[in-house]
Amino acid sequence: MKQWILAALLLGNACTFVRAGSKAVDTHWNQKQFIITFWCPPPATDENLAHVAAEGFNMTWTPAEGLDVAAKHGLRAMLSSPLLNPDTLDDATKRAELDALVERVKNHPALEAYFLTDEPGAGAFPGLGKLVAYLRERDPSHLAYINLFPTYANEQQLGVSADAAERARVGYPLDFAGVDTSDKTVLRYREHLKQFVEIVKPDLISYDHYHFLKPKADGTRNDGKQYFLNLALIRLAALEAKKPFLNIIQADTIEKSWRLPNAEELRWLVFTTMAYGGRGISYFTYWGPEAYNGLYVDGKPMPLLSPVVTLNKEMAGFAPTLMKLDSLGAYHTSPLPYGAEAIPAKCPVQISGGGEFVLGLFGNGSKPSAFMIVNRNYTQPASTTLTISIPGRKIQELDRTTGKWSRGTSLGKKRTTEITLAPGDGRLFQIVK
Repeated sequence: MKQWILAALLLGNACTFVRAGSKAVDTHWNQKQFIITFWCPPPATDENLAHVAAEGFNMTWTPAEGLDVAAKHGLRAMLSSPLLNPDTLDDATKRAELDALVERVKNHPALEAYFLTDEPGAGAFPGLGKLVAYLRERDPSHLAYINLFPTYANEQQLGVSADAAERARVGYPLDFAGVDTSDKTVLRYREHLKQFVEIVKPDLISYDHYHFLKPKADGTRNDGKQYFLNLALIRLAALEAKKPFLNIIQADTIEKSWRLPNAEELRWLVFTTMAYGGRGISYFTYWGPEAYNGLYVDGKPMPLLSPVVTLNKEMAGFAPTLMKLDSLGAYHTSPLPYGAEAIPAKCPVQISGGGEFVLGLFGNGSKPSAFMIVNRNYTQPASTTLTISIPGRKIQELDRTTGKWSRGTSLGKKRTTEITLAPGDGRLFQIVK
């Protein structure tokens, strides 16, 4: 969906779109902070990147020439270059140029990742796997970034036929509650992810999913139906691969069928991703012309930027704690969206009363100690009662402004607590002795 912007990204003018030793070294990139970034970066000027940092983003995109400016403002950077292409490895001259580029940037304090491609089909995985391995051999400390299609991509885009997916199903269990295991959409996407992980061997699983669509002709809501299915399948693939995942969320109207999310809907996208154990958010898009209707239009901030800045600062408050926790479960109350799993009877957090909620269960290893509750309704606030059997006497809530836990209150003999959530909002709790 975004291939036509890549030429601009690779040329470093990301907003003028054209459709066209002795020290031990890690052998893989290891994520150190929750990623808050975007697609379609601004030109890497001092003024632009000062705004990016002040708005709560921690990563931008830039050609090599912009790395010093990114570092000046405390930003990590995704490096874009036409050389970061599998075809480069087949050309001795270009391969030497790539080697020189990597040698030039690999020790730069701002560098976080190399941008490789967006939404490849499975046919591209062998070449991408070779490029990822090549970069990892020369610079194992930085991420080779690839973004994947959403579940609603067709068979040709995914590069995995329904028949092939059906045949391959015997090779891995589709032990995933909440889906019809004969659904060809699920089978194709699961096989696409399986091949990506096995062939490319990524250090991060990134995907996009654009949920908010224009109303039907009669004015009724027309939002997508596969958001939680996609989130669940990505989470499952990430858990199986023992890798983090990142969600690219909708913040523009590039496609004619899209509508612009409001502040509560953006909040819903962010908090549901965190509840599922996501380790990064990327907004599509940040910078561009009026036709894209992103966070900046022709260099001027748009109204949606303000709630994004608020969300970014809140994510930064949650991030250090979430980065230390393992995702142990992601469940829903009824009525279940497609791809959602009901809260098990033996789950140590139970939700009763009205409202529609997502429960993200967290801990270390297999022992739950914390949980996030998200209001699945992005139009109405909701209240509910939680019954908690996680060992401990007190419940503490993480303060999203300070990033610190509250002093806590006693659960009492009934071990219940009542909470209220704004539309699309989430709250993170832990149980302590």
